[in-house]
Amino acid sequence: MRARPLFVERVGLVAALVLMGWACGCAQESMVAVPDSEGGMKSAAAVRAERRLYDGAPPVVPHENFGMTCTECHNIDGVEVPGVGFAPPQPHADTAGMSSISRCVQCHVFKQSDAVFAASDFVGLQQDLRRGARLNPIAPPTIPHKTFMRENCLACHSGSAAREEIRTTHPERVRCRQCHVPAGSRAEFETLLGEGLAPVTPPEPNER
Repeated sequence: MRARPLFVERVGLVAALVLMGWACGCAQESMVAVPDSEGGMKSAAAVRAERRLYDGAPPVVPHENFGMTCTECHNIDGVEVPGVGFAPPQPHADTAGMSSISRCVQCHVFKQSDAVFAASDFVGLQQDLRRGARLNPIAPPTIPHKTFMRENCLACHSGSAAREEIRTTHPERVRCRQCHVPAGSRAEFETLLGEGLAPVTPPEPNER
């Protein structure tokens, strides 16, 4: 029996992806436009934040199981999927031990229901979408989150999938941590704020 050509398999996967995407019922009001893409849409930052149980937790998978490798869409650049949105690149490309054959669903689970899995008193810390604070108005902002498994800064801060709230103005400068240093913890970050770090007021849209 002859093997099917690779491009035939890819076409079949893309067709299935599109059909299943329309079935996932993504609400258009929760989407924002993808820059430099005619009609391209992606989920808003606030919507993405709701996919985490707490700040730093791996987000759930918001779509159906397409029966394909996650990195087919969540690659180094991300992929626009008609009817679903723009699949962002995964930020783990520089994480030690991770690769394209890693088992993504060990951490990212498919969302099955909005119901509470088990009642508890746990209240997760809401994801903070603010920009990092600066030592002074012209200093580079600090990184207000942990960097473990987020070593590929440009996956979230550059490209078509980047949320406008955190999009970098200089993606050509790829060694981000030469200037931007992570805050050790939220408590330490807030202590430093009390000692003189000035919180940043988001710029007007025409200043971005």
